[in-house]
Amino acid sequence: MNTGNPQQQQEGNGSTMAEPIAIDIVSDVMCPWCFIGKRNLEAAISTLDGIDVSLHWRPYQLDPTLPKEGKDREAYLADKFGGIERANELYQNVVNAGAAAGIPFDFDAIRVSPNTLDAHRLIHWAGGQGEEVQDRVVERLFSMYFLEGRNIGNDDTLIEAAAYAGMDREIVSGLLSGDADREAVRSSIAQAQSMGVRGVPFFILDQRYAISGAQPPAAMAEAIRTVAGHKTAASGETGAKV
Repeated sequence: MNTGNPQQQQEGNGSTMAEPIAIDIVSDVMCPWCFIGKRNLEAAISTLDGIDVSLHWRPYQLDPTLPKEGKDREAYLADKFGGIERANELYQNVVNAGAAAGIPFDFDAIRVSPNTLDAHRLIHWAGGQGEEVQDRVVERLFSMYFLEGRNIGNDDTLIEAAAYAGMDREIVSGLLSGDADREAVRSSIAQAQSMGVRGVPFFILDQRYAISGAQPPAAMAEAIRTVAGHKTAASGETGAKV
């Protein structure tokens, strides 16, 4: 995650302009509330006036014990919730929240509950190519899993998502076939847990303000404005001259 004090850039008229508000998003791409949180954050950002943000996706695994090939979803939910009927009841809240956020979840299409470690490796590599590439990869993975029922633990699916975002298929294929950044991703997850993250989505604004859960857009926008206000005030104090 980003650390350090915000830098200031001088404009032509001599005034200062703060860097964008850094938002670190700790999430798992098999988490439906994380998809809803993404939509709510996007809605919040669309209401901001004169505040720039920079998004950085950070890994988390809801279930790191799942095998690479994943597990039959019905069996997985039955084990987790004590029966598929109970799971369906609980997921109705997710379906309703998704509809409000504009996400037409299709849980019936999902056949496999995936291990998402390799998906997080791909997101990590995408981040090295820029914020927009990383966001496109995350968006595509969410859509593949929750709207199309694809297994996002499968290498071919991950390569397809990478290509969709403009990444090189051959390079990604080669990386996935080895252990590149596997421990880096696990270390990042452990770091989040050491900071007290126990559930996702979890948003960290400018390293000073935390939002837990898929909060409504208005609440997220207000939090971003609050952080921006603190940052502007601090910039003014830093730039003051006697």
